[in-house]
Amino acid sequence: MKVLPFGDVALLVEVDGLPEVLALAAAVRTAQPAGVLDVVPAARTVLLTVRPGTDLAALRRTVVGLPLDPASVREGATVEIPVTYDGPDLAEVARLTGLDESEVVAAHAGTPWRIAFGGFAPGFAYLTGGDERLRVPRRAAPRTAVPTGAVGLAEEFSGIYPRPSPGGWQLIGSTEARLWDPDRDPPALLEPGGWVRFVVEGT
Repeated sequence: MKVLPFGDVALLVEVDGLPEVLALAAAVRTAQPAGVLDVVPAARTVLLTVRPGTDLAALRRTVVGLPLDPASVREGATVEIPVTYDGPDLAEVARLTGLDESEVVAAHAGTPWRIAFGGFAPGFAYLTGGDERLRVPRRAAPRTAVPTGAVGLAEEFSGIYPRPSPGGWQLIGSTEARLWDPDRDPPALLEPGGWVRFVVEGT
């Protein structure tokens, strides 16, 4: 673990990988150190934002002393996402994985995905821990426009586009689930530490 200053009101904690990120974020939320306003996990870092005037040196000592046991991370809530598996890259993903299209669908919907961290756009969550057979590269040529609700794969991740945007993920389906709603508390449907289970639409 490496704890770095991040301006006057934040610390950036670097760890080995996603299991440690989830463990550290859970440990900080449980410990509730004085002054911490927000815990923002990423792929290999956790950003802690704090109130102005917070003693960053004391917070650093607290963070370094937290137990970091990925195996002890508490189970989060599961969100079910209905998906219509009609994506334009479904056949390509089947080719890349050596599965047929129905096997791609079964693999994607058959394993729960961990909500690891958010990024890219409000409501976008990087989902990890799915079926290992679905690891595929990003598209060689990203699309200039991906529609809202597109469900995609890229490397070890799955994700859902919360709004129209450019993107290079392999698109295998679509959902009507609303990923970001500013009038909802919290606005993001998918919160880090929880789980997603994809459900084949119509089943």
